[in-house]
Amino acid sequence: MFFVDTLEIEGLGNRSYLAGGPGGAIAVDPPRDIDQVIAAAARRGVRITYVAETHVHNDYVTGGLELARVTGAHYLVPADAAVSYRRVLVHDGDEFDVDPAARLTFRAVATPGHTPHHTSYVLAEAGRPVAAFTGGSLLIGTVGRPDLVEPRLTEDLARAQHASAHRLADGLADDVAVLPTHGFGSFCSAGQAAGTATTVGAERRRNEALVKDVDTFVADLLAGLDDIPAYYAHMGPLNAAGPAPVDLTPPAPADPAELARRLAAGEWVVDLRARTAFAAGHLAGSFNIEADGQVATYLAWLIPWGKPVTLLAESTEQLAAAQRELVRVGIDRPAAAATGGPEDWLLPGEQPRAFRRATFADLAAELAATARDGGPAPVVLDVRRATERAAAHLDGTHHIPLHQLHRRGAELPDGPVWVHCAGGMRAGIAASLLDAAGREVTAVDDTFASAAEAGLTVVTA
Repeated sequence: MFFVDTLEIEGLGNRSYLAGGPGGAIAVDPPRDIDQVIAAAARRGVRITYVAETHVHNDYVTGGLELARVTGAHYLVPADAAVSYRRVLVHDGDEFDVDPAARLTFRAVATPGHTPHHTSYVLAEAGRPVAAFTGGSLLIGTVGRPDLVEPRLTEDLARAQHASAHRLADGLADDVAVLPTHGFGSFCSAGQAAGTATTVGAERRRNEALVKDVDTFVADLLAGLDDIPAYYAHMGPLNAAGPAPVDLTPPAPADPAELARRLAAGEWVVDLRARTAFAAGHLAGSFNIEADGQVATYLAWLIPWGKPVTLLAESTEQLAAAQRELVRVGIDRPAAAATGGPEDWLLPGEQPRAFRRATFADLAAELAATARDGGPAPVVLDVRRATERAAAHLDGTHHIPLHQLHRRGAELPDGPVWVHCAGGMRAGIAASLLDAAGREVTAVDDTFASAAEAGLTVVTA
């Protein structure tokens, strides 16, 4: 009897898998912190005999090379992937015996589109396919984006995605589970995943690559692409070169004087506490990216690559969890860290900074008051992505996507800034950036759907 264990990598919106039987298992697209994969195998009491990559990843640093080294497993990498280490070259149609006694096999299926070399894998029991590990090819309701390799290849890869999705669907029965790596909040997804589990049959009925003709699919896919996270440019080369093992030992502790020195040097000091706590009081000059949000994605996207980062956390547990997330995107060693709260991080005599949090109803009231009294209206800033704003936005607002704000904040007019996003998290990050730059800021901590209910004018596409 086969098993499939799912390893959720929520901060990146990805999944990895451990699959096999009593006599052996295969790990698919493992994260860089391989201890959780080894623990999953230990719970099953099985040996990892194969490690498989569906592609050279652009959104996270793989743990595949290290996992194969530690376990002695065969490392399966698509043959056309340009990497600099020894591996088993995988070609279309290659088959591997994961557990011969249980008659479990793993077959490679070339599915170019997300990358030119992308390969999916089909797990079969006694010759009957039971699950397809589709990486960045066939996702839940959509496909992996085709624009991460080279702009000149994007349209060709989009067409390849359509063909690959049909190849998978045409070759598998309706009840075969579809198990993608991307699509659970990952920016590698070309669209919004609809649900957390699916089958080939379900995808035949709803997946945009399977229900649209190729020309319509490609046109719609390309029109919906948004900015690529900046750190993606570093992930592919790291994975091609062969990532180093991770070091998760605690970073050096920083006292208030050390924190002040690092801030004065222009280094990034990132507060991991909840945005509500940060707004109420924080170390002047620090930025806020909540540990419970997508801390790795947003920090890696915002920070100049290679710039030292110091972490502030409520507890050692919060710090360790964030450090684990960061190594997955190549931010290996925080320069320093401190735990506690602002009272533990301030120099003697120093006061914490704070800013206001509000709702869209508060914003509507503020705009009405300034219009009535003749005062200057606040600067209202939308930090959502371009595709979100194109669908619906508040009339008369400024737009700078969050990932551009650190270098474009000076474009905003003078005056108090009210900043919003879709739900409050990104507005909190943006407010911390503006506050560190000395702006008077209010973070709108509310859902965008509340804007129209508050009487604000929403312009829709």
